[in-house]
Amino acid sequence: MSDTNYLKWPFFEPHHAELAKSLDAWCLENIAHAHSPDVDAECIALVRQLGAGGWLRHAVGGTEYGGVRESMDTRSICLIRETLARHSGLADFAFAMQGLGSGAISLAGTPQQKQAYLPRVASGQAIAAFALSEPDAGSDVAAMQCSARIEGDSVVLNGTKTWISNGGIADFYVVFARSGEGLGSRGISAFIVDADAPGFTVSERIHVMAPHPLGTLSFQDCRIPLSKRVGAAGEGFKVAMRTLDVFRTSVAAAALGFARRALDEGLQRATTRKMFNQTLADFQLTQAKLAQMATTVDSSALLTYRAAWQRDQGQSVTREAAMAKMVSTEGAQQVIDAAVQLWGGMGVVSEQPVERLYRDIRSLRIYEGATEVQLLIIARELLKDVGHAPQK
Repeated sequence: MSDTNYLKWPFFEPHHAELAKSLDAWCLENIAHAHSPDVDAECIALVRQLGAGGWLRHAVGGTEYGGVRESMDTRSICLIRETLARHSGLADFAFAMQGLGSGAISLAGTPQQKQAYLPRVASGQAIAAFALSEPDAGSDVAAMQCSARIEGDSVVLNGTKTWISNGGIADFYVVFARSGEGLGSRGISAFIVDADAPGFTVSERIHVMAPHPLGTLSFQDCRIPLSKRVGAAGEGFKVAMRTLDVFRTSVAAAALGFARRALDEGLQRATTRKMFNQTLADFQLTQAKLAQMATTVDSSALLTYRAAWQRDQGQSVTREAAMAKMVSTEGAQQVIDAAVQLWGGMGVVSEQPVERLYRDIRSLRIYEGATEVQLLIIARELLKDVGHAPQK
């Protein structure tokens, strides 16, 4: 396991340190580092493994629904994602999507919805997905066009969702659609759509540089019961933002896990690679690079676990989570790039650890709010504090 001194920081309680160490040991025994050519099958298998190991219980809220606690503990989720990311990017993805995909149900679902879905998510028997993005509505959620029309005790969905993680393997999707209660973000509602719902199809699978299940969803007069609405009518945007508030910080934690692994790989290479009658680590340029990498890792960790701790204390973390995600993802990209440089030609050989990390990190700077969006969030929160409302 990487340096664990950070587990002694005052952000954590004793059970957090035990969680991280136990999961690290479990990963060493259960998670293979090589990726299978069948990404869908590997992801499904990882969900089953994580469920059987009890780790997915941390991704849902409510002990009566399979969760570890009544509400999700952000620090635990972050520690799990950091640890999994150090071992396997796909294992981190599998865990994160179980939480993100079911998060709206944990936060705003009815008791009946929670009972129907959360225990199966926690055990790994049902795979969840979060369907928010559209071809013309990614960062700009208010531009959403997918529609939800109420007909008696049913809802009819029409439209398209894209860039949907777990698209094609999920058992159910939490779908956000324009239901018309108001303008912009005020007219969006959330619905649970089972994979076998009539009128629902996965119309395209999307292949990306760090392979994971990803697809485009199509809804053509997709009829579901009104009882599948999550939260109140027109409250979908708030439900989505509450869900992202939990998991945006955990994206920073995943990036931190990638960066820690890259630092470990860089140290290993620098201290064993012989060059000009000394090791690579004996060069001052290498030492300076390692120092920069380590400082970036620690600064990311401080911001990440500050945000996680604040949320667990019931505080608003809009600004803090944005800072953590921005600094951790951008910093991890720099640390991983430095590790590739230290490995030289071997660093770009397919399926080498640093080469996989180089592919794994890139999407984290985009999803759940690109870095540019995080900058806007941080600035608006700062200006709000001094009573200035930026012009749109």
